[in-house]
Amino acid sequence: MCRIASLFLLQKLKGSMPDDWCDFNNVETRAVIKVFFLQGKAPREIHVILTKTLGEHAPSHATVKNWVTQFKRGDFSTCDAPRPGRLKTVTTPGIIDQIHELTLEDRQISAKLIAEQLGISREQVSSTIQKIWRCGSSPRSGSRNV
Repeated sequence: MCRIASLFLLQKLKGSMPDDWCDFNNVETRAVIKVFFLQGKAPREIHVILTKTLGEHAPSHATVKNWVTQFKRGDFSTCDAPRPGRLKTVTTPGIIDQIHELTLEDRQISAKLIAEQLGISREQVSSTIQKIWRCGSSPRSGSRNV
């Protein structure tokens, strides 16, 4: 995919691609930076080429410089590095219903066991259980159980 993107950009540079074509994603743009780096071009020169070609969609000079530095260190990956931190979680109505059913079947079931069965975090299970049973409301009906 990246090689194809590089070829498209190079064709656009030669004038054989339409002017409005600039739908590059980050990985493809980095692949193009890598191609120009391997050709021996300096970061400033690469940035000028990308700016002429991609216009406002071109990466900044600092971004180009950072990627060239990475390539100089011998890291030729063009993918994003994993970022540290907590993963974002979403509690869907389906997950809520599954947790509700499991707790109705066995009131003694642990959050850990539910999390393992559903493939979600224990914290997400605990938070959802609290929401389900707060004020005795049912997740399906939205009404109070009296």
